[in-house]
Amino acid sequence: MADLFTAKPRAPLAELLRPKSLDEFVGQQHLLGPGKPLRLAFEARSLHSFIMWGPPGVGKTTLGRLAAMVTDSHFIAISAVLAGVKDIRQAIDDARAELDVRGRSTVLFVDEIHRFNKAQQDALLPHVESGLLTLVGGTTEHPGLAVNSALLSRAQVYTLEPLSDADLEKLYERARPHLRGVDLSDPALQLLKGFADGDGRRFLNLLEQVSTAASEKRVEEVDLEFAKRSTSPSLRRFDKGGDEFYWQLSAFHKSLRGSDPDASLYWLARILDGGGDVSQVTRRMIVMASEDIGNADPGALHLAIHAAQAYERLGSPEGEIVLAQAATYLALSPKSNASYAAWDLARAFVKEHGSLPVPMHLRNAPAKLMRQMGYRQAYRYAHHEPDGYAAGQTYLPEGVERPNWYRPTDRGAERALAERQAWQRALDEEASQTEADPSSGQ
Repeated sequence: MADLFTAKPRAPLAELLRPKSLDEFVGQQHLLGPGKPLRLAFEARSLHSFIMWGPPGVGKTTLGRLAAMVTDSHFIAISAVLAGVKDIRQAIDDARAELDVRGRSTVLFVDEIHRFNKAQQDALLPHVESGLLTLVGGTTEHPGLAVNSALLSRAQVYTLEPLSDADLEKLYERARPHLRGVDLSDPALQLLKGFADGDGRRFLNLLEQVSTAASEKRVEEVDLEFAKRSTSPSLRRFDKGGDEFYWQLSAFHKSLRGSDPDASLYWLARILDGGGDVSQVTRRMIVMASEDIGNADPGALHLAIHAAQAYERLGSPEGEIVLAQAATYLALSPKSNASYAAWDLARAFVKEHGSLPVPMHLRNAPAKLMRQMGYRQAYRYAHHEPDGYAAGQTYLPEGVERPNWYRPTDRGAERALAERQAWQRALDEEASQTEADPSSGQ
């Protein structure tokens, strides 16, 4: 009879169904299907170090265990969230002992390897290079940004994909013997698949939650309404500080720039559905209104700012309508990056040429000595000139030719600016000729 000291807790469904062979593994057939790279490496029992990049619940830890199992290697698992250099040293000592005593190699699985700092990652390098450790890393962040280049050069990077509907269907069939005799209707199953959002672990947890509730209520088949009552919508796959957030935000911006209101609304809905930071969304809309629309529609900037302020006042869900209005307006506004491009050129010029002196005629002259030194002399007040424009007057440092950085497009309101700029250039050219040949102005 089991007592308090020998009884074991019932393992979660996700643990009960953890694959014990490659054939039991669900998903990632682009890596594990016939002739695919990991399948070939596992079958040849010739393992190399590799890093798996993908969302949660797609089998990273399981693949690490299988890598050790199929090669009859010692398996050590550590989490970069909790581990430090001391834990790495302990793993290295264990690997040496395993090799010396049993002649077995070691697979070191590092979960969330992107959480290791440079020193911790560097501590692994010599032992991966010597072959003492076969490193298998798991990460939800892009390895190119989160893992040292030295470590990346010693490991293959494999991208793991979210589980498809068909993959989740296979998990359901395997889970059925463990669901206390409870079946799910197709609508209920589809609901849980949607809540899982490609995460196998989450899907199995939802199945277990629903089947437990149904068993307690003596429900043999779970319908849609029961599934809704016994679960709650999970947030979609989203990480406010990770790749997924910035990918979706980037897709939203590019949809606005590409003048596609439907795609803009889609990515906006995805971000809000995932609990994204709305202030980041409105910030991007304000930037986009100036960067990609600019003077082609100056009202776009006002609308973006007002939308951000309105959301702060209204919150969700009412404020989301304002964001949708702003997004569709920005998407369909005429586009111009002329101001943005001109700003880049101006900054580059200043960086290259340094601090050129302000011309004498542009300097203020509040003191008599300054006026005696020539400050403000020859300055022409634009409001006293015909049409409010002092033709021929220069405003750049001496010796700097007009660079023509700002080149208005012929789209939207910027067309009028382009026409005005051309008119001013013609007046300047006429003034320049008059100055060169005073008799021509008579």
